[in-house]
Amino acid sequence: MFDRLRKALATRTPAGTNVTERPRKRPHNLFEAAATYVSASVEDDEDRLAEAATWVSPEALTFGINELACRAVVALARERGESPQVVARTLLGLPAAT
Repeated sequence: MFDRLRKALATRTPAGTNVTERPRKRPHNLFEAAATYVSASVEDDEDRLAEAATWVSPEALTFGINELACRAVVALARERGESPQVVARTLLGLPAAT
């Protein structure tokens, strides 16, 4: 009986009304924001682009995009058996480095 009373009192606000607990949303991290931002950019999805830009600070988003680019270049370089420099220059349409 006391347990029920304690629980009932613990879920009341100072005004005496019951509090409905909502499941808490997990905040987006900078890598989720970067992945969504970049994929939305590729797909020309302005709404998702704008939404992802609000998930983290501009600095964190920039860091996440940079990290995504580095990982993508490394993965492509391994897949192609080329150096990351060759892959990066090819992706950007630059001539081979001399």
